[in-house]
This record gives sequence, C-alpha cells and structure tokens, in this order.
Amino acid sequence: MRVVIVTESFPPEVNGVAHSVLRTAEHLVRRGHQPLVVTPAPARGAACPPHTFGGSETVELPVVRIPSVPLPGYPQVRIALPSRQLAAAVAGHRPDIVHLASPFVLGARGVQVAARLGVPAVAVYQTDLAGYAHAYRAGRGLGEAAAWRRIRAVHRAAARTLAPSTPAAQDLTAHGVPRVQLWPRGVDSVRFHPRHRDEALHRALAPGGEVLVGYVGRLAPEKRVDLLAAASALPGVRVVVIGDGPSGPGLRASMPGAVFLGRRTGEELARCFATLDVFVHTGPLETFCQTIQEAMASGVPVIGPAAGGPLDLVAHHRTGLLVPPRDGAAVARAVAELAADPGRRAAYGRAGRAEVTARTWEAVGDLLLRHYAEVLTEHHGTPAAPLSAPPSTPPAVVEPVAVVEELPA
Repeated sequence: MRVVIVTESFPPEVNGVAHSVLRTAEHLVRRGHQPLVVTPAPARGAACPPHTFGGSETVELPVVRIPSVPLPGYPQVRIALPSRQLAAAVAGHRPDIVHLASPFVLGARGVQVAARLGVPAVAVYQTDLAGYAHAYRAGRGLGEAAAWRRIRAVHRAAARTLAPSTPAAQDLTAHGVPRVQLWPRGVDSVRFHPRHRDEALHRALAPGGEVLVGYVGRLAPEKRVDLLAAASALPGVRVVVIGDGPSGPGLRASMPGAVFLGRRTGEELARCFATLDVFVHTGPLETFCQTIQEAMASGVPVIGPAAGGPLDLVAHHRTGLLVPPRDGAAVARAVAELAADPGRRAAYGRAGRAEVTARTWEAVGDLLLRHYAEVLTEHHGTPAAPLSAPPSTPPAVVEPVAVVEELPA
C-alpha cells in the first residue's frame, strides 16, 4: 500500500503528533508498505537526520518538507506556507490513501489535493485546536468558533476521522464531525519500564528524601503547569519539571522550589520517568495524553485532570487519581494524599504498568491498517465488515457524557 502522511509536525520537533507520525511511518515500513511524509520545514539550521528502519534491508523514510514560518507568539510551532510542493509530492507518490495527522493548515490543503486526485483521506484528530484558541484567547471566543469551523470542514471532507479517546470522539461528534472511529496510541513499555529507576538521580533531585513529583511536556499556557504551584510548596515534596516552551520563565519564577530539567529524550527521558514517585499532568485540553501512558509503563502512579484523554487512561483509585480540571488546590490535595502513602503509590504503579503493556505500537499500527482497509473497501464501492477493536482498546461508542465537576478523594 502506498500512503502519503500529511502532518503538521514531524521530528526534529518533539511533541505527540510528531512522535505518533514517526511510529506510524515506521510500522508501515515494517509491514511492507510505502509511506511518504509531507510536513512543514523546521527552523533554518535545525538538524533533520534521515529516519531509517531496520529489517531484512534498511529503508530510509522519504520526507518532503514544505517551507514554513513560525506561529506568532509560539515559534516552536511551524506553519507551512502555500506551496505547489504538496500537490506535486502527493501526486508523485501515487498513494492509495492519504493520512492527515492533526490536520489544520497543511492538512486542510492535503485533503483538497486528495479529493482532486480521487484518493480517500483518513483524518487523525490529535490536537484540541479549538481549546487552544480559547486558552490563547484568540478573538475572545471567535477564535474557538473559527477553529471548529475549520475542523469540521477538514474532517467532513475525509472518508473517516480517527479520534484517540472516547471524550475526543464525543466532542467531534457533538460538533458535527461525521464518521468518527477510535484509534488510540501505543506506548513502548520496553523503553519506559520501572527497571530504569535511578536512585542516584532521585537523591540528586530530592536530596532531603522528598517525594519526587514530576511533570513532562511542553511549557505552554494550554498545559497549565502553573497548577503545580501549590503542590510545589508542600512539605516533603519536590516538584521536577521536564520540558521547555514559552511559559518556562514565568513558571520558574512562580515555583522557586521546583527543579527544571529542560527537555529530555530517549533513554534519559525513560530514566527520568521511572525515577519519579508520582507523575502529574495538568493540561485540561488533552485529546489523549501520551505522557500519562509513558508514566504508567514506567510503573509510576498518575494524577491527571478528569477531562479529555486522561478519562480513558487513568482508573481513579486504581492506577492513579483524577482531579477536577483547572484546580490547583485539588492537584495539591491529590499529591499530598499519594505522598503520604508509599503503599498506594506502589500499588497504583503496578496496576498502571499492567494496564498498558498490551498497548504496543505494533498492535495500534495494525489497527490503523484495518481502518485503512475499511476505507479503501468503502471507497471502491464494496461494503466493509465492521471493525473489531483489539483487547484493551476502548469501545467505539460515541455518546454524550457528563462533565466531571467533582471527584471524591
């Protein structure tokens, strides 16, 4: 199968979209398919090493990078400029299907190119752009409405939309997006593993024997890392923040007792995850939340907001605690609760690890291939058999749910 992946983000950028696209392309290659990635070019001077995948023969992933400009106010995000390269790249690859990863700007053009060529497109919803517009106060609400108009237009033009979590699927359906199915994310439970815990690193980060409470991710307004401020002031707790972004200077000023490690990747990131005693994710706009899965694979108990993707991932009082979103006091109470109970931390960590070990990228990649097969069968006019989900995948049922306003401790 020949696949063009049109993505708004790709390495060397470090984020959930870039990572999942790379793992998807890797899986396609290993299954004998031929992917091509089209993505905005990074900033001038950024290193773009080739991506090669092993097997009987080493295969280099072809990548077309479209000229881009930085997003005003958030230069880490690149926006592709209008270019004939996109249409030429798609047509030249002669795809059977076009995969749109978190489509908004480049992806919107990609779905138009696919339609002109008569090629079906699958749109993968990964970023709550409407929520981001609200978080950045774009147009005092007008930005959020405009974002949903763009999301609807792009996803309605696709043959199928894949949502990463039940709440994300419900949100899309409620806003008029049709043909929504679930496609979650995998996790590398070999890389992220409790055996990578480093007691020497723990002593260095928490020299007084404090409980090490960590956040991993971008430091940006929509991530609400500021909600850790009250937890960072708790006695016997040391907050460690891993990541970078525009909110970094303000967070350092507001949490003087926290340790800021900057961005970490690869084995070093896995070591940091496993060395935490508690992982906290504060962002209320997550369509999935890959770092929660990575913490669970590392055997670390999780505290997350009762909103969006974390609702599918965190089993309240079994693998961690869910707290009302945007509530720093609730985060601090949950941190204090787990900090005082090492037995519960250990039990939640073991349960979380057991929960995610079957969620391999291989299983998730094969589920994506089944989605592709259904779309291609429907495109060629033959009804497809219903898609059955693999074990541990949430059911593809899209029904309204109540917003969690309060959860018991």
